[in-house]
Amino acid sequence: MSKYQSSVVKKTKRKTKTPHYAWQGIGCIMMIVIPAISIAAGIETVKYGLNNNWPIPYQLLGNPQLPDLVYQSRGLMMLLNPIAAVKHLYAYIVFSLLYMLLFGGFSSMAYAFVSRIANPIQRDPLDVPPPNIKVKRYKR
Repeated sequence: MSKYQSSVVKKTKRKTKTPHYAWQGIGCIMMIVIPAISIAAGIETVKYGLNNNWPIPYQLLGNPQLPDLVYQSRGLMMLLNPIAAVKHLYAYIVFSLLYMLLFGGFSSMAYAFVSRIANPIQRDPLDVPPPNIKVKRYKR
């Protein structure tokens, strides 16, 4: 036995590192909901912007241009033709990604706020307690 070790071993209940199942379900739903909403919002934003003469860069407008290799291969052309037929695809992708960043950031902040309220920081038995230091004011 060492000097700092107790002869009585205390059994501590190990806390699991995984979040509660309800939080996992919310996260799984958000992985589906946020991209779906952001894609729909991106498409509607581009449509609204084109109708109201917003200055959308011309590089994002029009049909996407595929590499020459795709046009030479029948199999690749059959697979990628539906994608090449979508007008303003690049604008839809850019606006969808912007909305995804916005909605994802907002939901992360809300999740962190609710998680902090519902589950404040608790100390484990292995954590060092905060220092108990009383400092006197220095006088010369």
